[in-house]
Amino acid sequence: MAHNHQKKAEKILDKEFKVLDKGFVRLVDYMGNDGRVVAAARVSYGAGTKTFREDKALIEYLMKNEHTSPFEQVVLTFHIKLPIFVARQWIRHRTARVNEISGRYSIMKEEFYLPDLNNICPQSLSNKQGRADKPFDKKEAEEIQEIMKEVFTVSGRAYKKLIEKNLAKELSRIVLPLSLYTEWYWQIDLHNLFHFLKLRLHPHAQYEIREYARIILKITRQVAPVSVEAFETYFLQKIKEKTP
Repeated sequence: MAHNHQKKAEKILDKEFKVLDKGFVRLVDYMGNDGRVVAAARVSYGAGTKTFREDKALIEYLMKNEHTSPFEQVVLTFHIKLPIFVARQWIRHRTARVNEISGRYSIMKEEFYLPDLNNICPQSLSNKQGRADKPFDKKEAEEIQEIMKEVFTVSGRAYKKLIEKNLAKELSRIVLPLSLYTEWYWQIDLHNLFHFLKLRLHPHAQYEIREYARIILKITRQVAPVSVEAFETYFLQKIKEKTP
């Protein structure tokens, strides 16, 4: 069973999973799987001494009772392309290792996130930090998109001009907006990844980061399907039940 799961994970290594309009998530590497979680929990027994059913029950027990250290034995490394404003929310999770492209060394690609019409919504009346559920009507949303595009054009043009004037890249980049795409390698253990997903798959999390979390959950399921199933049962399901 573990061998089959490893095959599934190997198949998606380096595959780009599209997110938003220009972003992606790619699994670069991983260490361990459900078998590693079980082996860590049963360190005194050795591998291969229990059946799959018993292994599954052990993982469910660990998840339900929040015995987290065995899940820390599994590590995943992702290559992620995401808008800067999403990255700034993401980086609040300080238990991962991050290596981001640097605008001090590299010329930044002029790629900006443009929300689609269905996601251009007014400010929520009940949530000070979020948007309302219902979007603007099509005409209004298109006008808002145009305003955004104008900013992207002006800031992109300004950035080019400053680079052409040989202004230091670290200063030229300051005219670029939060919608600009950045890229990073993000390495995290399975326990802390589940904590990230618990917060970022919550219906009250911002739509854009929820989309990345959804794809990361899908990828992680290929690496450690039994652990993901237990996480969904004991955490995600509870969140859905509690959310109005």
